[in-house]
Parts: sequence; C-alpha cells; structure tokens
Amino acid sequence: MTDPCVIFDLDGTLVDSETLGSQALLDMLPELNEPLHVISERYRGQRMANIMADVEKRLGNKLPHNFENDYREYAASRIEAELKPMPGVLAMLEKLHLARCVASSAPKPKIELALNVCGLAPFFGRDVFSCYEIGAWKPDPAIFLHAAGEMQVTVERCIVVEDSDVGVSAAVAAGMQVLRYDPAGSYITSESVRCFAHMDELLPLLIDYKS
Repeated sequence: MTDPCVIFDLDGTLVDSETLGSQALLDMLPELNEPLHVISERYRGQRMANIMADVEKRLGNKLPHNFENDYREYAASRIEAELKPMPGVLAMLEKLHLARCVASSAPKPKIELALNVCGLAPFFGRDVFSCYEIGAWKPDPAIFLHAAGEMQVTVERCIVVEDSDVGVSAAVAAGMQVLRYDPAGSYITSESVRCFAHMDELLPLLIDYKS
C-alpha cells in the first residue's frame, strides 16, 4: 500500500499567523472594537474577500479601494518581524518521513514568506499550493484535490491537517482523512475528523493511518 501524503494547512496550523493577521486587522480598523480572540475565531481560515465583505457589512461602510493591498503590506511586515511556527512544528517535521505539502487559502507569496520566516520552507520545497492559483477557496474541496493531483496520490491516501471549520469542511468534502489541530480543546473527535491538541501528538496519529 502506498504511504499516505500529509497535506498541511498553513495559518494557525504550521505557523501562528492567525493572531498576527487579526491584530493587523484591528490595528487598521480599530472601530471594530472587539477582543483579538473574537476576531481571530470569526475570520479563521477565511479568504480576504470574505473578511472584507463581512467587515463592510458590520461597519456599514465601504473600505477604501486600496485597503487589501495596504493590509497585506502591513501584515507582511508583522509576519517578517514576529511570526513563529506553532509549538512543536519544527520537531514534528524533522521526524516526519512521509510525503507532505502545504495547501492554503493565502496567496502564494504570503505562504512562502511565512515558511521562510519560520524556517519551514526546506521541509516542503516546491510542494506549496495556493487557492489563488486555482481560483477556488475552502470550504470548496478544490485546493485539496489539486494538491493530491500535484503530489500524484489518491484522495484515499491523503491526510489533511487543518485547524479551521472551512478547512475541515473542504477536506471532508474531498473525501480525505482529517486530523484537526485543536490546541484549545474546543472540538470533539468524530468518525470523520480526529482532533489533537499538540504537534507532539501528530506523528502517532499518522502512524495509525499508515498502518
């Protein structure tokens, strides 16, 4: 039997960027006037266009036409200065001897920046896939199906590691096995989605699937 391929989400799974991105949003839009953790959970895994549409609806105003570019530049500066890998990720990847790739809703330049800043780029090489490349975003399963095709592995042999609702939904819709990274312990393992709280726990779960 062919070994599985592990498909990793990026933000909030490999790197601690959800908090940085949400703080950048609050810095630029203080009128949102909500706690950081609330913003982080509200927009976890969402594409930027959906976030902006929701913000405009809530504020009752259109954002400036250059808001997305300004936001991305500001968020990138914070990523370069402050981004860290999620706890245990480096040690996990050093011990992971399976094919792996990244499939993210972020633009590819942001993915590559985050991986480089956190020292994770060598673990993935060119096997980095962005929703912006195919024009479809989670919860559409297209990005995971695209990744499987590029990695030349069947969906049955793919294991997706995700942290967001939209990402988990996309992986389930793709017919892939799902391991949900849930450090807060907010979710319950189900028949289709197994939860884990720390990256130390991931390798044993992958060994179970491999066997």
